[in-house]
Amino acid sequence: MEISKSNNGGSNPSAGEEFKDMVKGVTKFLMMVIFLGIILLWIMMPTLTYRNKWQPLMRIKFGTSTYFGSSGTTLFMYMFPMMVVACLGCVYLHFKTKRKSYHIDRETKGGVLSALRKPMLVKGPLGIVSVTEITFLAMFVALLLWSFIIYLRNSFATITPQSLAAHGESLWQAKLESAALRLGLVGNICLAFLFLPVARGSSLLPAVGLTSESSIKYHIWLGHMVMFLFTLHGLCYIIYWASVHEISQMIMWDTKDISNLAGEISLVAGLMMWVTTYPNIRRRFFEVFFYTHYLYIVFMLFFVLHVGIGFSFIALPGFYIFLVDRFLRFLQSRENVRLLSARILPSDTIELTFSKNPKLAYSATSILFVNIPSISKLQWHPFTITSSSQLEPEKLSVVIKTEGKWSTKLHQKLSSSDQIDRLAVSVEGPYGPASTNFLRHEALVMVCGGSGITPFISIIRDLIATSQKQTCKIPKITLICAFKTSSEISMLDLVLPLSGLETELSSDINIKIEAYITREKEAGTEATTGKIKTLWFKPSLSDQSISSILGPNSWLWLGGILSSSFLIFMIIIGIINRYYIYPIDHNTNKIYSLTSKTIIYIVVISVCIMATSSAAMLWNKKKYGNVENKQVQNVDVPSPTSSPTSSGYNSVREIESTPQESLVQRTNLHFGERPNLKKLLLDVEGSSVGVLVCGPKKMRQKVAEICSSGLTENLHFESISFSW
Repeated sequence: MEISKSNNGGSNPSAGEEFKDMVKGVTKFLMMVIFLGIILLWIMMPTLTYRNKWQPLMRIKFGTSTYFGSSGTTLFMYMFPMMVVACLGCVYLHFKTKRKSYHIDRETKGGVLSALRKPMLVKGPLGIVSVTEITFLAMFVALLLWSFIIYLRNSFATITPQSLAAHGESLWQAKLESAALRLGLVGNICLAFLFLPVARGSSLLPAVGLTSESSIKYHIWLGHMVMFLFTLHGLCYIIYWASVHEISQMIMWDTKDISNLAGEISLVAGLMMWVTTYPNIRRRFFEVFFYTHYLYIVFMLFFVLHVGIGFSFIALPGFYIFLVDRFLRFLQSRENVRLLSARILPSDTIELTFSKNPKLAYSATSILFVNIPSISKLQWHPFTITSSSQLEPEKLSVVIKTEGKWSTKLHQKLSSSDQIDRLAVSVEGPYGPASTNFLRHEALVMVCGGSGITPFISIIRDLIATSQKQTCKIPKITLICAFKTSSEISMLDLVLPLSGLETELSSDINIKIEAYITREKEAGTEATTGKIKTLWFKPSLSDQSISSILGPNSWLWLGGILSSSFLIFMIIIGIINRYYIYPIDHNTNKIYSLTSKTIIYIVVISVCIMATSSAAMLWNKKKYGNVENKQVQNVDVPSPTSSPTSSGYNSVREIESTPQESLVQRTNLHFGERPNLKKLLLDVEGSSVGVLVCGPKKMRQKVAEICSSGLTENLHFESISFSW
């Protein structure tokens, strides 16, 4: 792929911007070096070199301390480096989001990088997977196979007639026990990465250009690997115990060594989660799937009790980062947010508009998790944000399509009454990419089906805002929409903000909309006479504007929480070990209960995370909370004079045109046909055409096939799929 740089119309970078670039470069380099070092440890762990040379040196250096004991080896060699990488990622993202863009890297057709991004597999159990993803998946599977084979080879070499006689075992029994143990060790590698894709606010994903919603498939892959390996691990041990007439080992809880019962409890919890992940169960009984996944607490708690805290530090960094993120989400969800209005469209679609802190910035395609206690106190649902933080600095909107039970109840609640003064809502987020680079393309083609249009609304609004503030060239936009009925055309009314624009779209915005209504031959009456019902809600002093839980410098605060909580944890544990555990055990690990030690570590980790996160949240709330309260008090609620057809706070207005007048001339409606995606995509001109798709599985697969077919080299595919 060739990259050409074009000036953004601004001045050259200042000394301060150059310093930020230098800090970004240094932190990114350090992150890469440290992470590669961690991978090297994983590669070497099953070898004799690691066991006979590296491990003894590490134990002498880190495992003989009176402050950390034998667990100090894994604490400093595995957990500490990952925490450093996460903190460096926070620094990198802070400077990345603060830096102004002076140049645009234009992407052109051809090149190695372009080929790596293209879909390699379109249909199959893995979904749509790029060449890069297949490459990394193959490397990860190779690491698992390497580890298992080397572990087995080295362990089988120690099985001798003398060892068999000493244990009263046959050869196959000894090999089975050895294989069972090594399956658990290999499963631990998968567990180390399992929670990283679902840590929504983590710095690790956005630092490498990923988002939590796009990475959920990696969590699914890792989850299957973890449970497959751990299930084999448990079954092999059960078969072994039965063969040597020691089935009582299943209920053994050794407080000085491995606890078998704890491992079985962990495995049962994992199996319950695993069963509910299968597509038929997840789709038909989503609530069962959702609530069962809270068993991850039981799964991880008893896993740590099973293997002990020392060995757990190998797999614990990802879970530690997840716990920090989860507790911050918990703190954010405790407050109600200020809901300004709700628009109810004829297509059973709802747009909720919230008050937002002007300092909160987010990228296009970000998502927001919404909870409405009057419908369900426990259910949280993710929705794409359709607003632009650049175009609407004090508002944030999400669009909800009525499909499941939860959204149906919400639609009934809002559409059946004109006298709703307030609706209590809690949110988590926004979550999304640290930045977007749609400007690198000469043209953008957005293909969507039904409610799949929502992420593209935010992209279009962002591009409109960019055209108003900068002099850079905006890509030519083609929006291809497929709707079932003409009533769904009203969703195009959401392309522009609720308040609309003062003038028509700038001439810099070259946008064309191709809307296909597949199940109707002509426009229905709803398409031309349908009504949009708008509900305005009264302000309440108890409601807050949506803002970052850690303020405008959230990445630095997150880095501070990660580093300070981990540092405080090491200090407290060091004191407890030195003055309580060591005088009893003297680092023998044979006197003091391993279970008690593990519980102490778990409690200290939890307290440190909760204390530092709460302190950071309260400090930011104290500093920025007054500004938010003033903003809520100053919100203007439309009066009867501003909405002539309204009574009180609610109004019903006719759709003047579908879509809005400013887009009518740019929109083509096609009834009774489906879009010819191949023709539409291949006809787009430009050296670099970004192709984004969000919709049904078959639509995504079709677009991916076209982009990877080799018929043209200028199409760059990106699937936007939300598989929560």
